[in-house]
Amino acid sequence: METTSRAVAQAPAAEDGPQVHPARRAVDDYLRAPFPWYGLDEAFTGPRWLMQVGTAADGAVEHGSLGHGDEPTVRNEHAAASGQDVKEKFAVVVTVAANPVRRSADGTGLLEATSVSSAAWLAGVGLLSFTWPGQMDHSLRDDWLEQQTETAWALADDLSGEQWSTLTLPVDGVPTPFHYRESEFGWVLAGSTQAGVHVGAYGRGMSAYGLGFAAVKDIAAYT
Repeated sequence: METTSRAVAQAPAAEDGPQVHPARRAVDDYLRAPFPWYGLDEAFTGPRWLMQVGTAADGAVEHGSLGHGDEPTVRNEHAAASGQDVKEKFAVVVTVAANPVRRSADGTGLLEATSVSSAAWLAGVGLLSFTWPGQMDHSLRDDWLEQQTETAWALADDLSGEQWSTLTLPVDGVPTPFHYRESEFGWVLAGSTQAGVHVGAYGRGMSAYGLGFAAVKDIAAYT
């Protein structure tokens, strides 16, 4: 997917005109999406927070993430062994617009279709962004992330493979099948909704088995 992520915390203020608070700018990014956002349903009563949106070359919002629970920190093997992250519990929900193959905004090429695999890949990469081997030198982390990202893509491209199982969870109250896998870093799942979007999710410290998803009624609840 040819998209660009726009990090909430790094959203710059406008150079001309009145400055906009980063939280307001982040909400505005989500409000520009022509599709519904998904998060955990009302059974989850913990903290909710905005993360980032992904845009196409023409600026159209194509996907984004919403966080639930403890805002995650980067987890490495040393922290895991010492129990530093034992209390860290979070789940991130990724919403991906279900788009067919289509022409780019400038008419010069075709944009790749989105699918459940797109949601699975974004969720897999999202989980990796909070993980790295503790014995690894920081200078090697980029190489490790690149290698693991390729692995995440290969797994997402083979949802019928043995690495995945099926987990049925409610989406807007309707039992919905998801592709699900676990790793030493956490868990990842992906499926489709009846609302024309694909949903991915990842997390750790919070079991995926008891989760439910629902369309977000008010994105401001995440600010």
